[in-house]
Amino acid sequence: MQAGPVDLASWQQEVQACYEQEIGTHFHAEERVVFPAASRIAELQAIVNELRTEHDELRQFFAKATERKLEPSSLSEFVQKLARHIRKEERELFEGMQKTMSLQELAAIGAALDEALKPATKACFLPQKRRPTSG
Repeated sequence: MQAGPVDLASWQQEVQACYEQEIGTHFHAEERVVFPAASRIAELQAIVNELRTEHDELRQFFAKATERKLEPSSLSEFVQKLARHIRKEERELFEGMQKTMSLQELAAIGAALDEALKPATKACFLPQKRRPTSG
């Protein structure tokens, strides 16, 4: 139950920032690295297709937030869809990959994923103060 009025503009700005700083890169990395690798396993193809569709649906929510056209009821739906999507990846896709792929395959996917996610990890760092150099 909601305790007070929702500052929809602030929420939409936050949703936009999350997408631009991290989630967009995360989606792209999954689509470029994880999904193609998982699609090679017949029993994972259906879940990969579902996750791709969910990425498209979630991008529509992010676009609405960017345009400041996300309604309060849509915000709640977005939060629920994103949470279900993450759980599906963790509990179905990643578990399935661990059961069907070799350690070498998983390590290669992990390394490629780390590389693809570098832009997102750099976006999350705070600038550091420079230490004076002695000399």
